[in-house]
Amino acid sequence: MIYRIRHQTIVHYDAPVQLARFNLRLRPAPWPGQWTSDYHLAVDPVPSSIESRPGAWPVNVARIEIDNPLRRISIESSFRAGIQGSPPIEPQADDPTIGAVAEAALAARDMGSAGPAHYLHASPRVPMAAEIGAWAKDLLALDRPIVAAALELARRIKGEFAYVNGATDAATPVAEAFVARHGVCQDFAHVMVAALRWFGLPAAYVSGYLRTDPPPGMARLVGADAMHAWVMLWCGPTRGWIGFDPTNGVIAGDGHLFVAMGRDYADVAPMDGLFVGGSGQNVQVMVDVMPEQEEA
Repeated sequence: MIYRIRHQTIVHYDAPVQLARFNLRLRPAPWPGQWTSDYHLAVDPVPSSIESRPGAWPVNVARIEIDNPLRRISIESSFRAGIQGSPPIEPQADDPTIGAVAEAALAARDMGSAGPAHYLHASPRVPMAAEIGAWAKDLLALDRPIVAAALELARRIKGEFAYVNGATDAATPVAEAFVARHGVCQDFAHVMVAALRWFGLPAAYVSGYLRTDPPPGMARLVGADAMHAWVMLWCGPTRGWIGFDPTNGVIAGDGHLFVAMGRDYADVAPMDGLFVGGSGQNVQVMVDVMPEQEEA
């Protein structure tokens, strides 16, 4: 499947901003099974400088600087992406056990950006949480096959947590979302990452896009799509990284478009930075994920 993706963010400031420095993580990083092309970044007003570089994780960072006063900024990212056709990933009878994967992760010597060792430990947004480990203990026993167990964990999160837009924000601690049993995709991904790491498994946070289909008979709404979050779990040297979407209780498939992977949301936030001036802001985000065609 081939998609065209358009992601626009418009920020209105209540008072003039004199100086702005932002990090953008909108250009997809390379990832197996996916290709991207025709990437374009448009910023209005035009920045005084744009510096693009790869991040410490599988993430691309564009740092923009704006030195002139502004009350509004528009950032639009667009590109084409293709998901290479392959059979859906499913649990297999010979999948390694959780205990075997935990041992293999400790023995792994890959220090690249996607090396499993980077995703074993607590991170700023995902501390080790005993209460989350206790909640997932029955699913993540050491002798369970890893893919089936992780899928069951994703389905438990979907079943026990309510999706409530606006109930949390980017700064909500994972423990708070866990106790409340509600949140958005970011919170659910953090809960799943915390549970998996508690049992010694390399788990990463993924930022990307999810194709959404309108109800039967309804027209597709422009801007109705949103940036999505899910989890990558390293399932041993043979299975490698497999995506799990706890918001929908599924293994990530050809409707999941990878942008970036990190230890948690802070590593892959689509936009962060600082500005001088202003007394408040209003942010509008519009995302379109438009299927272009089926690949031959």
